[in-house]
Amino acid sequence: MAADRPAITFDSFDVPGPVVKALAGAGIVTPTSIQARTLPDTMAGKDVLGRGQTGSGKTYAFLVPVASRLAAETRRPAQGRPRALVLVPTRELATQVEAALAVIGAPLGLRWVTIFGGVSERPQISALRAGVDVVIACPGRLAALVADGHARLDGVEITVLDEADHMADMGFLPQVRKLLAQTPRTGQRLLFSATLDKEVDGLAREFMRRPSVHEVDTIGAPVKMSHYALQVESSELLPVLVDLAATPDRTLVFTRTKQSAKRLTKQLRAAGVNAVELHGNLAQNARTNNLKAFAEGRASTLVATDIAARGIHVDDVMLVIHAQPPVEHKAYLHRSGRTARAGAEGAVITLFTAEQRGDVQQLARRARIQPAFHTVRSTSPLLAELAPGPRILEPQPVATPATNTRVPQQGERRASGRRPRRRGESATVDRAHGSGTPQAHGEGAKASSGGRSRRRSGSHDGTTASRDTTTRSSRTATTVYTTRTGGVESFSRRSRVGR
Repeated sequence: MAADRPAITFDSFDVPGPVVKALAGAGIVTPTSIQARTLPDTMAGKDVLGRGQTGSGKTYAFLVPVASRLAAETRRPAQGRPRALVLVPTRELATQVEAALAVIGAPLGLRWVTIFGGVSERPQISALRAGVDVVIACPGRLAALVADGHARLDGVEITVLDEADHMADMGFLPQVRKLLAQTPRTGQRLLFSATLDKEVDGLAREFMRRPSVHEVDTIGAPVKMSHYALQVESSELLPVLVDLAATPDRTLVFTRTKQSAKRLTKQLRAAGVNAVELHGNLAQNARTNNLKAFAEGRASTLVATDIAARGIHVDDVMLVIHAQPPVEHKAYLHRSGRTARAGAEGAVITLFTAEQRGDVQQLARRARIQPAFHTVRSTSPLLAELAPGPRILEPQPVATPATNTRVPQQGERRASGRRPRRRGESATVDRAHGSGTPQAHGEGAKASSGGRSRRRSGSHDGTTASRDTTTRSSRTATTVYTTRTGGVESFSRRSRVGR
């Protein structure tokens, strides 16, 4: 009888005792479906190609065999030559993989380092020089460190590609291929992805040896996720969004571009919503602090680009709102997957205007979902049903300019790419947005007497963005934003996608 069957645990797959004990100490006792299916092959040293949606437990599906293999041979890692490599598409995912590795790696005495851009490379180089067992890295920064001779990959025994389809979407595959080509062909390779499309399949054929393939769930959305598509007049988009986001529950709002996320965050905060932003134009410390504030409940709303659509795990996200409907159905599913995780319930709302209705209907068909379509205004009772709870609108603290800076990456020039200002030259800052590089996305400002400046934010789609009046204090460097809130034309139109 089924009731008499022994429960499946990590012990069932010959996982070493210290690893099982460390997992149990973190409350992880029963393997998820993707873990149970892949562990027999990963623990046997085989190449594995695994597909599972975000939240299915893929991280420990590869970290358990990685830690088990490295712990089986206790030796100090060589300088600059890691024994295991985990490639991920985003900094946030790298940080979360590191947190999971710490659970089982620390008790085993393993050493590791996370490597990504947006921060100083010096601590990363120092860690590599001291010797690490595991490198968790984004492809760009790791490729630069390898090229500069700070790391060699010829000693890698096991390589993991996490969210391989996302790396393909972000254009990382050329760098990924170069990095994989430098790892030993005899090493074990594990590739995990939410979808196994053509590009991921090509990567597997090129670098994996007769991999076993394991797929655990359907491409569709979780059954406990409710989908709604709300048609709204352009002038009502922001008021509707404010009403939905004003509850105490965690709400995740997605936009297509970095500038849209930044602008919408200002508008929500001006309306009294406790919102923070997450996108590629933020410095790493700002990204970390904002995500932490959202995870800890100090901010109830996170406005993000697709940088948060993969690998970002925050418990109890009750509502996902597509303020700008994504173009691709895969992006819709990954964005929506931030709610209804681990068996919990959640709701997904797509806001659109009448002219976008056809696009949203096609998006739903491709994603294989059937959202409930409604036409609403900010006064519609339906909003209280979709986002129940009291509306809390309070004055929000001013933003700090320091969150809008980032460390230039290797090969990039600082600021707009111009030469450094010489002594005695004017301090005028370029207002143009023509180059398309990350440095060209900021707002220009011209210094004037009295410490005041007026700035106009740029827009990639030719529309005129709202004007911000900025007041700076020479002592506190405080910035106060005054933002137009009558509508969201400034963030709802299509423009260049950015992360």
